[in-house]
Amino acid sequence: MTPGDLRADAVSVVVNGRALVDEVTLAAAPGEVVALVGPNGAGKSTLLRTFYRATRPSAGRVTLDGQDVWGMPGKQLARKLAAVLQEAPGEFELTVYDVAAMARTPFKRPFEGDGAADRRIVMDALAELDVAGLADAPFDRLSGGEKQRVLIARALAQGTGTMVLDEPTNHLDLRHQLDALRLVRRLGVTAVVALHDLNLAAAFCGRVCVMDAGRLVADGPPGEVLTEQLLAEVYGVAAEVRPHPATGLPQVSVHPGT
Repeated sequence: MTPGDLRADAVSVVVNGRALVDEVTLAAAPGEVVALVGPNGAGKSTLLRTFYRATRPSAGRVTLDGQDVWGMPGKQLARKLAAVLQEAPGEFELTVYDVAAMARTPFKRPFEGDGAADRRIVMDALAELDVAGLADAPFDRLSGGEKQRVLIARALAQGTGTMVLDEPTNHLDLRHQLDALRLVRRLGVTAVVALHDLNLAAAFCGRVCVMDAGRLVADGPPGEVLTEQLLAEVYGVAAEVRPHPATGLPQVSVHPGT
């Protein structure tokens, strides 16, 4: 897999006269892991949807390695970019293996079955996310956290150099939150990751981009972006930001009752 160069250039998404995303320019260089943070309704998910062609920008464009993603054949894009969504799809009567194996579709001819290499890739991905033992289980009977790990495994099995992840730690316990983000960083892929947990963003992402009311209001290293003033302005909370005693990375502590 080759890490891609993923860019949003002055992207806007307007729905019913309201700008959900307002002229956002954001770039993720090859191999860079970028956190996208901000309060609910800030436009994070809508922006990410333009990256994997679920929502067409009203203005601006999204490019991957210099190509407009909306001008790329779907199979070509799927070979280069994988997405992990917030919501688990309704995969009826499919096993965990079946759901994860969908990742291999862009690499096969129509109606072609899984070969030995495909099966190995899928099972290795499930093992990475600690769900290989559930391969034969019905997907729709899993817990929320198990489903999320299967969906991350599916993106991993796609073998792309670029990933877009919308709240990948949603539903996960503490151990699996850390495992999932360590995995993304270890892969060496280009990744844009929407996160609510600012401490996870600071720990695993080299850059933090902050959205508020559809606009990008801050972009830079965690230590420069995650300030007490920004948290007050964007989130409306009083918080302390101090270096973590072990890592030196910024650690956010919100004051109770604010």
